[in-house]
Amino acid sequence: MKHIFVINPAAGQGKSLDFIKAKIDAAVKKHGIDYEIYITEKKGDGIEYVENKAATGEEIRFYACGGDGTLYDVVNGAYGYKNVQVAVVPLGSGNDFIRLFGTLEEFLELDDQINGVPVELDLIKCGNEIAINQCSMGMDAEVCAMQGKIKKFPMVTGEGAYYIGCLYAIARKFHNKFTITIDDSEVLSNDYLFCFCGNSRWYGGGFMAGPLALPDDGLLDVVMVRADISRAKLVTLLNKYKRGEHMDWDITLFRRCKKVTIHSEKPAAVNVDGETKFVNDTSFELIDKGITFVVPRKSQFLVDREKRLAAK
Repeated sequence: MKHIFVINPAAGQGKSLDFIKAKIDAAVKKHGIDYEIYITEKKGDGIEYVENKAATGEEIRFYACGGDGTLYDVVNGAYGYKNVQVAVVPLGSGNDFIRLFGTLEEFLELDDQINGVPVELDLIKCGNEIAINQCSMGMDAEVCAMQGKIKKFPMVTGEGAYYIGCLYAIARKFHNKFTITIDDSEVLSNDYLFCFCGNSRWYGGGFMAGPLALPDDGLLDVVMVRADISRAKLVTLLNKYKRGEHMDWDITLFRRCKKVTIHSEKPAAVNVDGETKFVNDTSFELIDKGITFVVPRKSQFLVDREKRLAAK
């Protein structure tokens, strides 16, 4: 198997390139593996590179060395190719997807990545895009769009940028008239803050939007929060939302399903693993066991997963 490290040189505000190259050089020398390093040159560059490499049919493990945007590129390039695996070397400000599997330190231990355990995980399809972590529509997607702009400023963390984005969205993007259809059967029409569809749990630099989600259970966790609350009250609830304490709010609806479609009366922001656009209609659909993800060999997730599978 070839190991290819796809590095975003802008990750970590441009301070991570030398650091990670040194770690890669040491690890590949130690393990004697066949490897390449590819440094991306522009936004979306990684998708084309990964897809072209995957199309050769060679068995490849791609390491997304960057933040959630780099992982998005690698996943979208790798999707559909059974000969490839995806791993993460976290260098960004959010690194939300990996939180379920371990700490930054565990993922930066390349010995445990090279000897990691491949696990089949679900994905989410949204139009022509693929998400490994989450999709959403409404106010929180507006927050994501603003967060992407704010976190480019020096000394601003992914979490800090998300809070600033929240305040902007609360002031400007509060109400969304959505008709949400669950699995082509249940129809829910209301004024919503947002609709979150999680394959995993965290986004926005540590906000636990889907506290029950698991990326290998064959289901999407859908969290819908209605807008029948004041702006002032919502501001006081942000930290509870961050901690995943929103599931029992009377304004929260929760479903597990395979597919969600959303119609908005006005164009609304859609967030696909941090990539945003504005549409009236969208759909989030589960892709069962859509990708092979490499979990560091010492991850507690592997232990917990074995227990879950044994209990079925």
